[in-house]
Amino acid sequence: MDNYDKYDASNIQILEGLEAVKKRPGMYIGTTSSRGLHHLVWEIVDNAVDEALAGFCDTITVEILPEDVIKVTDNGRGIPVDIHPKTGRPSVETVYTTLHAGGKFDHNSYKVSGGLHGVGASVVNALSTYMDVEIHKDGKKYLITFDHGFLNEELKVIGDTDKSGTIVSFKADPEVFIETTKYEFEILRTRIQQLAFLNKGIKFSIADLRDENLTIFKDYCYEGGVSEYVAFLNEGKDVLHKDVAYFEGELDNILVEIAMQYNNGYAQNIYPFTNNINNPDGGTHEEGFKRTLTTVLNNYGKSNGLFKKDESLQGDDTREGLVAIVSVKHPDPQFEGQTKSKLGSSDARTAVSSIMKQGLERFLLETPQAAKIIIEKSLMAQRARIAAKKAREATRRKSPLDALGFASKLADCRSKDASVSEIYIVEGDSAGGSAKQGRDSEFQAILPLRGKVLNVEKSRLDKALQNKEILSMIQAFGTGISEEFNIENIRYNKVVIMTDADVDGAHIRTLLLTFFFRYLRPLIERGHIYIAQPPLYKVQVGKTVKYAYVEGELEKVMAEFKSRPTIQRYKGLGEMNPEQLWETTMNPKNRTLLQVTLEDAIEADRIFSMLMGDDVTSRREFIQANAEYVTNLDV
Repeated sequence: MDNYDKYDASNIQILEGLEAVKKRPGMYIGTTSSRGLHHLVWEIVDNAVDEALAGFCDTITVEILPEDVIKVTDNGRGIPVDIHPKTGRPSVETVYTTLHAGGKFDHNSYKVSGGLHGVGASVVNALSTYMDVEIHKDGKKYLITFDHGFLNEELKVIGDTDKSGTIVSFKADPEVFIETTKYEFEILRTRIQQLAFLNKGIKFSIADLRDENLTIFKDYCYEGGVSEYVAFLNEGKDVLHKDVAYFEGELDNILVEIAMQYNNGYAQNIYPFTNNINNPDGGTHEEGFKRTLTTVLNNYGKSNGLFKKDESLQGDDTREGLVAIVSVKHPDPQFEGQTKSKLGSSDARTAVSSIMKQGLERFLLETPQAAKIIIEKSLMAQRARIAAKKAREATRRKSPLDALGFASKLADCRSKDASVSEIYIVEGDSAGGSAKQGRDSEFQAILPLRGKVLNVEKSRLDKALQNKEILSMIQAFGTGISEEFNIENIRYNKVVIMTDADVDGAHIRTLLLTFFFRYLRPLIERGHIYIAQPPLYKVQVGKTVKYAYVEGELEKVMAEFKSRPTIQRYKGLGEMNPEQLWETTMNPKNRTLLQVTLEDAIEADRIFSMLMGDDVTSRREFIQANAEYVTNLDV
């Protein structure tokens, strides 16, 4: 394991050719939508990060150039340019034109790697109209160019240099990425900042240079690494102990970093990473962390007389209000499935558990005041859990019109086929009445909310389950909640939030999304949650009626009439008669439904906490900073 600095043609291994990528790009990048487009950037950035993890690079820059060209620069060793023994071609050409050719399989080149098993560079090349690779190595500056994945210009020396590193520029192919080839700066910025948190001391920069009148630069470098990440995620929250607990160590060549801090909230947020890749479905490293946390806190509570007789904590009790990052750097990680969403390596569980136990025991002993607060928080969560269990029994849905009467306001659909059924969550009796009359009762159910939906950001589950509106939704959906949640029991394929297009409607929509995010997150992750988009204006001349759904659309609709039309501004859904509501907002042939997606659960959690929590200052700053980007509050 000592020859990392030896990086030449002998380190590059070839497994197979490239044509499959062009034929089925989704197999390699997941999707050709916006998410797949941004994935191209991460494949190239990951290569630079691997150089940093190997100790040969400390600065990585990502630039979005005009026409959405991406340029990634690192100051690593530079991709090998010598002739590859198997292909007889320059190694850099092999890396970018051959699937599964790279230094990732050879642990003498890279100790750990976050890339796609060595397919990243060639996949990006195959899905780009062009790619230029400039290499600074051994005093020479080299350039090789590609066209749609094929060699365009042979590798050549273009000058001398006193630097080392690789500069990759590429433009995504619009014939592959039909939906969009436009990068969203915020998606790139968020991930770049995350990489900086996960790789302490490495400098990351991102620049948006597409508009010469508005260039944006962001630099990130965190000497505190994941400790600073936890502090960042807890910004604006009332933390229970000032210092972030941080533990690191290495066991069996697995490097483990753990940072954790409790706040006075009720959500638990544990974010596991393997080689800088977030594993949203957890895995062995998260299991090791959770199990050890419960064991150590129980041992501490008992040995220090903080429990009543026979009292002990369960896992959920110890995680209420916890924000934690569990990051492992593994030389050969095994994942369950292709997406890397869940780590399966058993040795990661052992490594995390061992380092977590030593570190947490030391933290509790050295900070007894923090330890006492954490135990007290966990005991309060335990009492709330017992209360919630009793309340949850009331949510078990026998029928929409069960004896408890919580779901009695539900106007169910006739169809029992969940794959075609929809449920509209509607604000108020007035809109509920119009929706019930206007719907297609064969497959559309209506649930009007008559009271205020609880802000679950400020409430434990036991209190949430006392809210009649929340109870009604849980019963109607059929999935259950918390540990009883089962997505297979869902009664509707689409859950549609239909509120007025005003400030109150936006508030109710946010309260509902907060509830779904905190307690029914798989409904969002599986694509079941939608937002209806009712029209803002009715434009009419005689019997001809047209609708404008966003502010900017009104003038365009008015221009379609030869005479001056009558304009009606809808203040709420209740102002529409059932036929209008059906035609504009509920008819699958005409309606606009916005699917709620979760690109980044970590960032979403931070924003929900900011918008719905107690920290007014952070909320105001967030709204002021983002107001300029808002074009349609319903999106």
